[in-house]
Amino acid sequence: KPGMFTISDNVNLVLLDANVTDSRGGFVTGLLKNNFQVFEDGQPRPITEFDNVDTPVSIGLVMDSSGSMRAKRGEVIMAGLSFAKQSNPKDEFFVVNFNNSVVRGLPPDVMFTDKLPAIRRALFYGQPEGQTALYDAIAYSLRHLEYAHLQKRTLIVVSDGGDNVSRISFQELLEMVEASRATIYTIGLYEPEDKDKNPGILRKIAALSGGEFFEPEKLEDVLPVFNKIAKDIRNSYTIGYIPNEITDRHAIRSVKLTAREDDRRLTVHTRTKYVSVPFSEMSAQIHLKHEESAR
Repeated sequence: KPGMFTISDNVNLVLLDANVTDSRGGFVTGLLKNNFQVFEDGQPRPITEFDNVDTPVSIGLVMDSSGSMRAKRGEVIMAGLSFAKQSNPKDEFFVVNFNNSVVRGLPPDVMFTDKLPAIRRALFYGQPEGQTALYDAIAYSLRHLEYAHLQKRTLIVVSDGGDNVSRISFQELLEMVEASRATIYTIGLYEPEDKDKNPGILRKIAALSGGEFFEPEKLEDVLPVFNKIAKDIRNSYTIGYIPNEITDRHAIRSVKLTAREDDRRLTVHTRTKYVSVPFSEMSAQIHLKHEESAR
C-alpha cells in the first residue's frame, strides 16, 4: 500500500500505521520493536515510538448519497454498522454524507461519537439524490479529523462514481491527502455501464494514504469488504521515528519499513513517502485560494 504521510503539526515525529503479512497473506501479530527497521532516504533511523496493540482509532465514514446510490444504500449502511460493532470500544466515529453538497450526519454539537444509535442515525441522514461531490467530501473529512482526540486516524470512503460537482480539484485533494496523517480505504460501487465511474481516482487516493482500494463485484460483497478493513485496522502496528533534519519544508522524503522474524518471509504494508508541510497549512492555502476566487 504505497502512499504519503506527514509529520504532525506540533511534534517532529513521523508516524506510520503498518500491517505485516506472511507468505500466505495472513496477518502477523505479536512482533516487537526490534523486529522492525525503518529507513529514510536510504538511511536507517532509530524507532522512537512503537505500539502493537489494538490502538483506538478516529474513523470517518464518508458515504456517497447521490441519486444513483439509492438502491445500494441499505446494504452499505448495514455494512457500516457491522463495522462499527466490531470496533474497539474506545474508537470514535463521525459520518459524512455527500451528493451535490457535503453534510455531516451527527448533530452540530457532536464532533465524534462511540454510540451505535447515533452512528445509525447519521448514516441514514438525508435522502439519496443529486450528483457527487467526492473530492469536497474527502477534503472536508480530512479537515474534520484534525479535531480528533486520537493519533490514529482513518477514513472509509464509499462511492459509486467519479466526481462531477466539487469545488476543489483532484490535484488539490491529492495535496491534502499527502499532507494528512489519515489512512484512507476506498470502496467503489458502480454498474459496469456507469459512465461516471472512475476507479482510478479511488485507487490513487487510497494508495497515497497507505490504505487500500476495494471494488466488490456484487452488492452483497460490501459487508466482507468492511470486515476486511476492520481486521486491517485492528491488526496494525504504529511506528514512529525522528526524521532527518528538514531544510525544505515541502520536500518529499522516501521511507522504507521492513520486518523480520526468524526465517519467515514477512511483507510490510505502509506508506512509502511523506511531505513535511503541515496539513493545517496545506488545507488553509487551498481554502484561501477558493475564497479569493469566489469574490
